[in-house]
Amino acid sequence: MTKAKIAVLISGAGTNMAALLYAAKAADCPYELVFVGSNDPDAPGLTIAEAEGIATWSLSHKGMNRDAFDALVDEQLHAAGAEFVALAGYMRILSDDFVARWAGKMINIHPSLLPLYKGLNTHSQAIEAGDKFGGCSVHIVTSGVDEGPVLAQTRVAILPGDTVETLARRVQFAEHQLYPATLAAFVSRERSPDYLRGRVRELAMALPEADEVVSHGMPCFGIVKGKKFAYFTEDHHGDGKIAILVKISGGDEQAALIELDEDRYYRPAYFGDGWVGIRLDLGDTDWDAIGEWLRKSWLSVAPKKLAGLMGAAEEF
Repeated sequence: MTKAKIAVLISGAGTNMAALLYAAKAADCPYELVFVGSNDPDAPGLTIAEAEGIATWSLSHKGMNRDAFDALVDEQLHAAGAEFVALAGYMRILSDDFVARWAGKMINIHPSLLPLYKGLNTHSQAIEAGDKFGGCSVHIVTSGVDEGPVLAQTRVAILPGDTVETLARRVQFAEHQLYPATLAAFVSRERSPDYLRGRVRELAMALPEADEVVSHGMPCFGIVKGKKFAYFTEDHHGDGKIAILVKISGGDEQAALIELDEDRYYRPAYFGDGWVGIRLDLGDTDWDAIGEWLRKSWLSVAPKKLAGLMGAAEEF
């Protein structure tokens, strides 16, 4: 099993980082930690990571422009080969550019039941509000602080007489259970047929007059009462691949793509030179690029009038 490569960013003790690290030691865990970074060179969590053989990096952000500091962090993440980023007590507001570069690939754990109590002082707010439950949430990171889509939550009962400290300790137990499981599910979905099929369907059906039927035993997408422009394939004829097939100009383009990246592109059996297969199960799919492939494939089969209307709409 190829494991997803995870970078973790911390600012302190790194207890959630440690929970992710030790969960990753299980043979069936779908991820591995390849990097731990911090904006505090004295963060105790760095010592844990170093002792466990994880590459570390740290630099104080003080006195640095936010964009410049985040650019340095981004360089370190890419140098480590990270595919996903997990924030674990990273006490920095991230720049919009950094968030955009890791869009859909970065998650965070927050000590409240989002959307309640974004930001700091979550436990005191829950207690003062008379809530019956506090808890924690794992969410995808977006430009708004603690506003990204929630992936999973754990509720923690607030007991009579609870203080911020006593509630925080129990919520931390919940965090250490929730974060590794949610991260595992999050990285695995990049190779899940149901998830990948859904993403392809969403992109394909957003094109004008697109429809979906089953052909050759596969979901395929075409223009209503017209030609097909894409197929979703899962282990077709036992090839073990999850991919989309899209139309291209011919054998020369097909050969060039395969030469460019033979792990990602391939010649689909029984489809000829006018199609290319693009693997979706490698864990690093660029969905913007897949959307563009679908658009170009759609244009290649669309009636001229329909293609012209789409072109005019894009120019507008």
